[in-house]
Amino acid sequence: MWRGRRGDGGAVEPLGRVSGALEQRVLGIVWELGEANVRAVRARLTEPLAYTTIMTTLDRLFRKGVLERKRAGKAYVYWAVGPRVELEGSLLAQVVTRALGGAGKREPLLSSFVNALSSRDHALLDELEQAVRERRRALKRQKER
Repeated sequence: MWRGRRGDGGAVEPLGRVSGALEQRVLGIVWELGEANVRAVRARLTEPLAYTTIMTTLDRLFRKGVLERKRAGKAYVYWAVGPRVELEGSLLAQVVTRALGGAGKREPLLSSFVNALSSRDHALLDELEQAVRERRRALKRQKER
């Protein structure tokens, strides 16, 4: 599972770390560019925001362990700690785990997920079925050890 870093060197789980639409947009821009400073991010945003707003947002993402940074003159250059696909996968896995672990029935969540898949693409439903089979085999091997 994707793990960011904390200021004290410990690992953190990023769920809930990227909060709010602005943080998500800024992080997306950093991923697009590979690395970026405040000016580069600000130039990519569609709405006019203050330089300090972008600077604060990047700093928050850094402190949450989602971005790394290095000094480049008077400014910082930021880059993502991990690939986008890993962070998004980790976030989704944690959301599903929370939803399935809560009180109440799991069936509505699972059936909604399967219905969403089947109405969009039968191939995705086949992939899900294959993933379930592979996961069951892996769990069985673990249990046999």
